[in-house]
Amino acid sequence: MKRHVVLVAPPWYPIPPHGYGGIELVVGLLGDALRQAGHRVTILAAEGSEPDAIVLAPRSWRSDLGGPDERLRELTYATRVASTLEELDRIDVVHDHCGFSSLIAACVTDVAPVVHTVHGDIPEAYSTFYSAISPRAGFVSISAAQRHSMPGLPWVGTVHNAVDVDRLEVSPGEKEPYLLCLARICPDKGQHVAIEVARRTGMRLVLAGKVEAMPHTIDYFKRYVAPAIDDDRVVHLNNVAGADKTRLLSRAYALLSPIQWEEPFGLAMVEAMASGTPVIAMARGAAKELVTEGVTGFLVKDVDEMARAVPLAAGVEPWLCADATRARFSPWAMAQAYLRLYDSIARKPVARPRLAELTVIGAGVASSISAAALDARAMGSLPTHSDVALHATTT
Repeated sequence: MKRHVVLVAPPWYPIPPHGYGGIELVVGLLGDALRQAGHRVTILAAEGSEPDAIVLAPRSWRSDLGGPDERLRELTYATRVASTLEELDRIDVVHDHCGFSSLIAACVTDVAPVVHTVHGDIPEAYSTFYSAISPRAGFVSISAAQRHSMPGLPWVGTVHNAVDVDRLEVSPGEKEPYLLCLARICPDKGQHVAIEVARRTGMRLVLAGKVEAMPHTIDYFKRYVAPAIDDDRVVHLNNVAGADKTRLLSRAYALLSPIQWEEPFGLAMVEAMASGTPVIAMARGAAKELVTEGVTGFLVKDVDEMARAVPLAAGVEPWLCADATRARFSPWAMAQAYLRLYDSIARKPVARPRLAELTVIGAGVASSISAAALDARAMGSLPTHSDVALHATTT
């Protein structure tokens, strides 16, 4: 059955992104793969997105990310999402990748079953919100590690993110003698550990990632990262994209992922492995289900083990590493997993809310969107994770 799938992306970066934007990358790849499978796809996104996307957020909003107006921008975007969903013809699935206000908007418009992919960690406030709205949306985890962090949520499936394997390449020659750490610079990503590993092994280190304009991130960069940058042994590239990123990934001796938290996925790790570059990662979060020990990389417990693993990376065969990764994390594999999920939800009705009027204030302007009162008599529910296996990969 061919479906009309509406993908709701966050309002901050375009689809596909022009650099930073992991969620946006995944949404773009999913949309392309669904279209290639013959399905109709509508993407709601930010300005600068692909020509077929419906633009609901101007480029100027990006400067409000992390600022006092962020929530108002999100509410304005949610209002526009709701209005657009009500105007589109025959929607089979609304697949939200944004969350919170936009997820509520998708649920209360009552146009189609709603699926939400949880792209980040799940602190208490998030879990409380998800639990409250769970009767009206199906939640998808991006890793088993993420799902296990909140076992009480009625997950409908686990689908690993994909990477753009067609734009990645495996270096035809010898690897170059530098270590790569590709991530936004912040305490969670552990660039200070990568710097220490490079010092101990005597290897050059390339830190590729932006420094977000938040006080704790700027402080971390100034205190623990900037003093080591000398543009020789330690190099910082603020934001890499396109061919530059492809070359950086494929030619690196190894990618270091010294994460300091239970990261629910790791796109940079998968991109490196799909480029034939082994990953040396802390055995935390999803890293344990992404890295195949000795084939695509190595899992370590601390800085000492990470430094000792660096020489082992020379024994990883690039094409074997790349082939194993591409088979697991291709856009086609991700799309097929989501299609199975969409089919399972279509076979089981979603609890529908009654419509009411809710006034939402966005950017200082009041506008009405369709909202919902809980219907205790609503019939049916979404299938739980135990009802259907939807893994894009074996975990």
